Amino acid sequence: MREKIGASMIVGISGFSLTAEETEFLVRENIGGIILFKRNFESPKQLHALCSEIRSLAARKGDKTPFFISVDQEGGRVARFRSPFTEWPPMAKVGAIDSATVAFRVAQLIGIELAAAGINMNFAPSVDILTNPANTVIGDRALGTTAEGVAKLASAVVRGFIKSGLIPVAKHFPGHGNTLLDSHEELPVENRTLAELEACELEPFRRVIRARLDFIMSSHILFPNVDAKWPVSLSEVFLSDILRHSLRWRGLIISDDLDMKALTKHHSVGDIAVRALQAGTNVLLYCNEPASPGIAIDAIEKAVRDRTLPAAIVTENAARVMKLKGELKLGTSADLTIKPWSEAEKLIGAESHKQLADAVRAGSVPASLLEG
Repeated sequence: MREKIGASMIVGISGFSLTAEETEFLVRENIGGIILFKRNFESPKQLHALCSEIRSLAARKGDKTPFFISVDQEGGRVARFRSPFTEWPPMAKVGAIDSATVAFRVAQLIGIELAAAGINMNFAPSVDILTNPANTVIGDRALGTTAEGVAKLASAVVRGFIKSGLIPVAKHFPGHGNTLLDSHEELPVENRTLAELEACELEPFRRVIRARLDFIMSSHILFPNVDAKWPVSLSEVFLSDILRHSLRWRGLIISDDLDMKALTKHHSVGDIAVRALQAGTNVLLYCNEPASPGIAIDAIEKAVRDRTLPAAIVTENAARVMKLKGELKLGTSADLTIKPWSEAEKLIGAESHKQLADAVRAGSVPASLLEG
C-alpha cells in the first residue's frame, strides 16, 4: 500500500544534487516524481546531471517506473531556471500578440530547453482569465482577460509543450484570475456562482481538455456558493462533479502544493492528504516542507487501514500514474528528455530562442522566427 501511495506523489528536494536521505526516501517510498525550484539550479550542466541522477533511481524503485521530473517554467516572473536558459517574457506578452502560432512556438521552445536538461513535466500553462486587474497573484501570468482569448492561446501552449516532449499541466482549476489573496499565505474566498464559472472561467479548461492534455492542477480557493465547506483542491463537488462529470475530464488531477497556508492554516498535513484523495485528486504535490510527504504517506496508510479511505482509490491512482508513464514512454529511448550533455547544451539558450523571446517582448514577431 505504501508503494502505491508514494507512486502518486511529486515532492521537492533540497539542493543541487540528491542527499543520501532523499535518495533513500525516494526509493523506499516509491515516489512518483520530483519538482525542482531555483534552489536546485546552479547551471544547465548541473541540472542535467541532477536529472540524470534522479532518472537512475527508477530501477531501484518498487514499481520500476521513471520519475516525473517537473518544474514551474511559465516565463516572466515564474521561471525557476534563468540564464543561460532563454528568459521568456510573461505570458501576458504572448497574449497581447494574440497568435496561436506564436503561443505554440514559444511553448515548444521553452519545452525543448527543459527537455534537453532532463525535465519531462512543466506546471504550465496558467489557464486563468485575468478578470480582476488588481489580481497581482496571477497578473501578467495570464494569457488574457477573456475566456475566448485564453482558451485559444492556452490550447496552443498545451500543444506546443506536447510537441517538445513535455507533459503540460493546465492550472489553476477552476480559475484563479479573480482572486486578490495569495493562496501561498491565505485561503482566497470567491463568491462566484457555478453559473458564473460556467459562463467564463471554465471555458478555457473545456478547450485545453481537447488538446490531448494529461494533467489539470486544482486551486486552493473556496467558492462558498458552489461548495460551502471545502476549497477546490479538497472538494468532491469541484473535482468529481464538475471536472470529472460535467467537463468529462479523463486525465489526472494533481493538487497545487498541499503545504500552502491556504490549507495548512485550517487542516493538518495528514488530514489534507487524505481529504484530497477522498475528493478525487490523483497526484499529491509537496514542494517545500521535507517532512510533509512522509507524514502524508503515514496518514493515508492509516486511513486505508481504518477504512476511512477506500484502498481502491490509492490502487487506482497508482495504476493510472503507471499507465500514463507507459503511454508517454518516460525513461525509454523514445523519451525526448534523454539527451547527452554534448547535445543538450546546444539547445539551452539557443540564439534563435532568444530572438523569439525578444520579439515577443517587443510585441511583433516576424514569420521567420516561427519556423522549425
